[in-house]
Amino acid sequence: MAGYEPLILVGTIVLVFFVTIISFAKRYKRCPSDKILVVYGKVGSAGKTSLSAKCIHGGATFIWPILHDFAFLDLTPIPIEIKLEGALSLQNIRVNTPSTFTVGISTEPGIMTNAAERLLGLSMTNVQELARDIIFGQMRVVIATMSIEDINADREQLIDNITKGVEGELQKVGLRLINVNIQDITDESGYIEALGKEAAARAINDAKRKVAEQLRAGEIGKAEAEKEQRVQVAAAHAVAVTGENDAKVAIANSDSERREREAEAERRATSAEKVQAAEALKLAYVAEEIAEVERANREKATQMANIIVPAEIEKKRIETIAEAEAEKVRRTKKGEADGIRSVMEAEAVGLKAILTGKADGFSAIVDAAQHKAELASLLMITEQMPKLIEEQVKAISNLEIDKITVWENGRSGDGKTATADFLSGIIGSLPPLHELTKNVGVELPEYLGKIADRQAAAEADEAKDEQSPTPPVEETE
Repeated sequence: MAGYEPLILVGTIVLVFFVTIISFAKRYKRCPSDKILVVYGKVGSAGKTSLSAKCIHGGATFIWPILHDFAFLDLTPIPIEIKLEGALSLQNIRVNTPSTFTVGISTEPGIMTNAAERLLGLSMTNVQELARDIIFGQMRVVIATMSIEDINADREQLIDNITKGVEGELQKVGLRLINVNIQDITDESGYIEALGKEAAARAINDAKRKVAEQLRAGEIGKAEAEKEQRVQVAAAHAVAVTGENDAKVAIANSDSERREREAEAERRATSAEKVQAAEALKLAYVAEEIAEVERANREKATQMANIIVPAEIEKKRIETIAEAEAEKVRRTKKGEADGIRSVMEAEAVGLKAILTGKADGFSAIVDAAQHKAELASLLMITEQMPKLIEEQVKAISNLEIDKITVWENGRSGDGKTATADFLSGIIGSLPPLHELTKNVGVELPEYLGKIADRQAAAEADEAKDEQSPTPPVEETE
């Protein structure tokens, strides 16, 4: 149980708090727009005088328990039927003035306090009876100060007097006058009825008099109108004749002036037309001249656009193509020159390498021959012998010999046959090896063969040919 005591305490505090809040909320009162909230009790004081109530219209306030209490005053309008009969007027004539008044509780601050003091707790019937008594008394007072004529003739003044007298008394109990509606006013002696008949007879007599006056004025007016009519008609005829004559003269003068003006206008118009025609023709010629100049300029521009501009464009195109072709040729030639130069540079490098190698080889050969010129030459020629022999063989290697015909009568004096002589001649026609080397300034040693005296050999061959008969034909394939 000891553990639950704090929880019970907290619950009690919360419950008390919520009960207090709910109680305070219930005591906070709001005033509707059609009512006056009256708070009474200890509501304060004004100086040494304690206030009996506090009136609130269109707001809210808190009602403290024990100190304050509250109630509502209804602002609903109250209609009151007043059947006033036998009220004495200023001439001591009793009149009946039935009317309807509409009153209600005022919302002005001071008058609301009067209503709270004198009407709070009363029912609507009680308030209505109280207002009826006040209105009865004030209407009798107002009617006693007015004559029958004023009451019957000036209803607005009557309502104004009643309003002033009644409203002051109603405010003392917290009410205000909303509307006054005076019904038919009568009296017991028939005075008002007589006044009505008098007024009606006077109105009828006045009407008859006015009718007679109007008839008389009408006849007089008619006669005056007929006289005036005849006078005015005669005057109008005279004026008309005079006017016609004056009009005829004016017409004649006007016709004359018109014809003169027409002639002058015609002359001016003709002259103006000719001048305008000349000006128009001049302007036309000027316009045609300008048009021809513009047309020439347009034709010139057209020819320029159709001939010169295309020619210029074609010229630019040809120049551009030519420049492109020239640039292409220049670049091609430059590329070819660069290629040839690269090839020649490569060949020069290779040739230089070959010559350098040959020089090194020659230097080695000379060193091997112990710097002896003949021995070095012999070594070099020996090295080149296969190539020299190859060149001699090439001289007859490409000969196409299908058939060889030799006319010879057997053997010659030296024991050779004709065929052998023919082959010897072919071999002899080859360039001798000694002559080839001699042409380059090299003399071969004798063990490589000796050059025979060709002239002596040729003469001996001719002598043999003359002595020998014609040889038979021998074909060798």
